[in-house]
Order: sequence, then structure tokens, then C-alpha cells
Amino acid sequence: MSLSQALSAAVSGLQSTQTALSVVAGNVANANTPGYVRKTANQVTTGTGDASIGVRIAGVDRELDTYVQRQLQVETSGGAYADLRSQLYDRLQQVYGQPGSASALETIYNNFTTALQGLTTSPDSTAIRSSVIGAAQALTGQLNGMTQSIQGLRTDAELGLDDAVTQANQAMQAIAKINQQLGGMTINDATAATLEDTRDNYINQLSQLMDVKVVATDHNQVTVFTNSGIQLVGNEASSLSFDDHGSLTAQSVWSADPTQRSVGTIVLKAPNSDSGVDLLATKAIRSGTIAAYVEMRDQVLPQAQAQLDQIAAAMSSALSDRTDAGTAVSAPPQAGFDLDIGGLQTGNTINLTYTDTTTNTQKQITIVRVDDPSVLPLPNSATVNPNDKVIGVDFSGGMTSVLAQLNSALGSASLQFSNPSGTTLRVLDDGSGRADVDSASTTSTMTTLTGGSAELPFFTDGRAPYTGAITAAGVQSLGLAGRLAVNPALVADPSRLVVYQTLPPTSAGDGTRPNFLYDQLTSAALPFAPQAGIGTAASPFAGALPDYLRQMISQQGDAAASAQSLKSGQDLVVQSLQQRFNTTSGVNVDTEMTNLLQLQTAYGANARVMTTVRDLIDLLLKM
Repeated sequence: MSLSQALSAAVSGLQSTQTALSVVAGNVANANTPGYVRKTANQVTTGTGDASIGVRIAGVDRELDTYVQRQLQVETSGGAYADLRSQLYDRLQQVYGQPGSASALETIYNNFTTALQGLTTSPDSTAIRSSVIGAAQALTGQLNGMTQSIQGLRTDAELGLDDAVTQANQAMQAIAKINQQLGGMTINDATAATLEDTRDNYINQLSQLMDVKVVATDHNQVTVFTNSGIQLVGNEASSLSFDDHGSLTAQSVWSADPTQRSVGTIVLKAPNSDSGVDLLATKAIRSGTIAAYVEMRDQVLPQAQAQLDQIAAAMSSALSDRTDAGTAVSAPPQAGFDLDIGGLQTGNTINLTYTDTTTNTQKQITIVRVDDPSVLPLPNSATVNPNDKVIGVDFSGGMTSVLAQLNSALGSASLQFSNPSGTTLRVLDDGSGRADVDSASTTSTMTTLTGGSAELPFFTDGRAPYTGAITAAGVQSLGLAGRLAVNPALVADPSRLVVYQTLPPTSAGDGTRPNFLYDQLTSAALPFAPQAGIGTAASPFAGALPDYLRQMISQQGDAAASAQSLKSGQDLVVQSLQQRFNTTSGVNVDTEMTNLLQLQTAYGANARVMTTVRDLIDLLLKM
């Protein structure tokens, strides 16, 4: 080897070692920096022909296990989803109160029924009557407050989505900017590795918000997709928008139809595009904090509200609804029943049972009074009964219109409807022998405190009676728990807890109404809509109110426990993957110090070669 070759090799060695030393120093300095990936200098030999005469740094590499990194991004998204869900479930549990505590819903309900039980033994006690009213007001106040809290949680989720979309946009724009910078760099540019670290941090931020898939492309660039395949970032970033609706109510619902939607949705627009994709309608986001917020806002919390509404509706209907059987009539060869429908209000029902003699099959019909024709026809799910056929009838056109609608709907079933007088509805078989009317009744809501029977409008929807009305705005039960009140007329005159008629007047010690109230609220088998998540459409829950209340609290408790269990399991997975990632990509200071000593030795050796070459050149010049 010539002296010039030796000198060139030593100089390249010094330069390469100096770069490697700066890489090691950077590793040590960033040992505790979150997201920092350990760097190594990629050193290659240089030469002419078959002779190696030096070394150079081809680039700075990141020590990265890409498989573990991808898994960590996936599980980070799942961990963020599980953590947020668990937090929101914990807050929901606080709404229900600690079981057994004075502020728990079940405790307050039991206080109310205990006061009613006292009234059954002492109907004439004014003190006990007052205690019943007070306990009832405490119960309605609790339901009102719980509704406000649940809708407050939904509002927090709405605001959380707005903030998450802002963070996602910032992360996507940063990723795109770094992609553009990397695209303009040479492959051995030492700053590229640092930029890749920064980009990975933004990708990690994005993966906490939603589930993403990262695909490497040329020039150290990446393309980011949702796991459903929709591109988020390339050399340019797409943009997300969220139409925040502010404070939500029980009536605020998400819908793919923008005219029906009253909560925010997330729309993705590609760069330079005016059209967008609704990521919630396409179910493109399946994990991360965004998915958790959406699930809680649109599913879990509305279901919790629906269960409270079912309790409020059941209490109201159980005390105010009266069922009157029809009067049997015969007009040979026809037979059937007369029903007085004058007291029916919107949402009240006519109940028919008839036998189809051609198949010997008994069938049930529920006719629902409707005053808003825009909701017709009604689905069979409009009632809790899974075995009935529901027919909505618009009463706004008077009796003639009602008869026309009924005969049109049920004429093929061999049933005939007529109006012999006044508000009487007569239903008969058609005399052909193909059908027999087995029973008929009406279920109507009592609106006065002294209607001559034990039923009374104890609870009201604000100041209006609760009748189960169905309108274009939805069913009356939606959000009822937030509007439920003790009838102001009853608060003004607690004697009506006992007195149910004035002529002849009810005795002050009569236990008829107190016993009815207590039995209805503690032991009567009541139907509950399965849409609230308890029971199924094929087998809806039917039982006493306390049983439904316990079932609700148990279900919510189990859901919260499951959310906590998922969080614990997901946290363990993320921690395990993070440890594996750190083993490869993290900085071990002891290892770096060993590398530093080796590089110092190499630096000294190259310096010694340069010194020797200098001495030899000096010697040659002196000869």
C-alpha cells in the first residue's frame, strides 16, 4: 500500500469514526426521549478495483423491528379505545350511585315504595300522604338528574370527538410534510432517520385516535390508511371535518340521513376534492379514542337513557292506564264486541284477539291511536308484544275515517268494523265462518284524579299526561326520565292518593287506591321494550319494576367490569409489545458506552496511521 493510500484510508477512517461517534452521542443524549429509535452508522468500504483503501458512512440506520412496530400501533389503538371506554363507564357508574348508598337509584325507588306501603296501612294519615309525595318527587328528581348526567356524558363525547378530529388533522398534516421532506433527500442523508422518528411519533398519535395501517413506499416515505382501506395520508394529507352539535339531549341521535341526524359525524375529504366520505356511516373507524367516543355517544349512553326512560314510562303507565273489556254483541250470523273508544288518546290502544278458523290459529291485533299520519304505517315493534300485529290508525279524521282504515286493514281477516252510535266501535266477524272474535278491550290513560277507579295520572310528562304517543319527533317515552314529574294537581291535593271518586265520596280510610299503587309498583308484571337492551324482541322482559331496576343496575355493573377487564388486558398487551420494541429500538446506555470506547480506539488507530504517514513523508523529504 502506498503512503497516499494509507493516508486516504486513515482520513476516511477518522471521518467515519467521527460520524459514528456523533451517532452514539445522540443515542446517549436521547436515551430517555419518548419515541426515539436507536441509530447506527452504516459503514462500508471504499476502494479501486479489488483493493479496499478506506471506509465511508453510507447512511444512518434506525434499529427497528417493523413487525413489532406495526403490532404496537394496532394495539396502541386498541389500548386507547379500551382506556377511554373504561373511563366513561366509570363515570356512568357514578351516575347510578354506589349500590346501597342513600343516593343510589334503587334506594330512592325503595324509599318511594316503602312510603306507599305505609299508606296502605294508614290511608287517612296526612303525614304519610305527604311523605309519599315527597318520596315520589325525590324519585322523579333523581331520574331527571340522571338524565342530565347521561346527556352530559354524551355532550362530553361530542366535544371529545371534535378535539380528536383536530388532533388527527394536525398529525396527518405533519406526516405528509415529513413525507415530502424525505422525498427530497438522498438515501444517505443523516437527518432522514431523525425525521422518520418524528413521523413515527405522529403516526403513534394518529393510531391512538383511530386504527391505522402504515405502508412503506419509496424514499423512506409511507402511506397511511384506515384499517378499512381508506387513505388518510400520502405525500398530501386528507382532511377530517366534524360538525359539532354542542349540548346533546335524549332526542339527539346519529343517522346516516343528514336530515335525521342531530349529532356530529366525521367526514373525510381527499386532497383537492370537494366530495367526502362519512367515516361513521361506512364504519371505517373501528378502534382508538374516536371509536370509543362514538360507541359511548351513539350506543352505550343512549341505551342507558332508554333504560331510565323505560322505568319512567312503566311507572307512569302502570298507575294511569286502565283496560276495559268490550261488551259482547251478537248479530247472527255475526258476533263480536262493542268498545267505547271515546277516551282513547294518542298512543292508547285497542286490543283484539281472534281465531282464524281456516287454520285454527289465534291471532292478536293491537290498534294504536295515532294523530300524526306521517308516522304511518307503524312497525310491529311499536309494541312490546312480540306476537301481535300492530296497526296504526289516524284518528284525526273522525270516526268515519277510523272505520275506513280498520276495514281496509282487517277486512281480509274476515273482521268488520262499524259505529252503531256515539263513540262506540263495534267489531264483528263477517259471518262467513272464517274468523271468530275471541276478545276485545281498550287501554286508555286516565287523566283525572277522581275518575271512579284506582288508576290515576300519578306521574306526568312535564304537565302533560303520558300516553305513549308516537309522533314524527319519536316515541313519547324518549327522554321521559328527564321530564318526569309528580302530577302538580296531586302535589296540591295529596288526599287524591286515597280519594278516587267524589260521588259517592271515597272514605278517607279507603285502601283501594293505596293498595293499587303499591301493588303496581312492586309486584305487577309489566312489559318492557327490548330496544333498551334488557330482553330480546322475541322474548321481551316482563316483570315487576324492582326486578327490572335490579336487572338494569346489574347489566350496567357487568358492562363496567367488562370494560375494566378489557382495559387491563389491553394495557398488558401494549406494555409487552412496548418492551419488545424497546429491546430492539431502545437505547442501552451501557452498550452505547462500549461502542464509544471501541470508536475511540478506532479513532486513535487512524490518527496513529496519519502520524506515521506524516513521519515517513517527512523522512522522505529529508533524504
